[in-house]
Amino acid sequence: MTVNELFAKLHEVAADPKAQMDRYLAEGKKIVLCAPVYTPEEIIHAMGFVPMGAWGADTELRRAKEYCPAFLCSIVQSILELGINGIYDGASAIVIPSLCDTLKTLGENWKYAVPSIPFIPMTYPQNRKPAYGVAFTKAGYERVIRDLEKLGGAFSEEKLLASIKIYNRHNATMRKIDELLAVHPEITAAQRSDIFKSAFFMTKEEHTALIEELTAALEQQT
Repeated sequence: MTVNELFAKLHEVAADPKAQMDRYLAEGKKIVLCAPVYTPEEIIHAMGFVPMGAWGADTELRRAKEYCPAFLCSIVQSILELGINGIYDGASAIVIPSLCDTLKTLGENWKYAVPSIPFIPMTYPQNRKPAYGVAFTKAGYERVIRDLEKLGGAFSEEKLLASIKIYNRHNATMRKIDELLAVHPEITAAQRSDIFKSAFFMTKEEHTALIEELTAALEQQT
């Protein structure tokens, strides 16, 4: 694809995550929503699901106000609003980390407001490095694995290692494109946003392939 075609594809995904989700569902793939931030995507990926970012939207908050006070983060409230309105219908589950008080309330409210999509918690300790912090984190990952197994996922160390390699390659690819953008001022802020935003809504294999192709094309122009 040409540079313009690659940017058009990235914009299509970034601008309409619902259409991308529907495409995956039509292909028979299972979606697990990942609320921000630090959901264990590698585990979700390794167990045969498509991890898909749930970052809310620029939408009017109506039903979410039945569960949330007005001062709560708009991202969290809009995630709940979209869930109540059926935008995420078809997803197999949502993983919500408890990294702040607002995210903690999102998980509990989700169980009642959107009962059709199971809520899977991921709890992180404040002190991760001591032995007790490591054990606590490990238990959190094991809880996610057990809940995903109930939804038909299958876990193995080998599959997890393969997924980690896929994610590491994607991370390296994104660092490279980030450095390259510094010498391409002609690329607009909107296009740069599409590069990074689209990563939340595609499998890492697909996104890596697109970004590597875009990187190669831009390097030829440098």
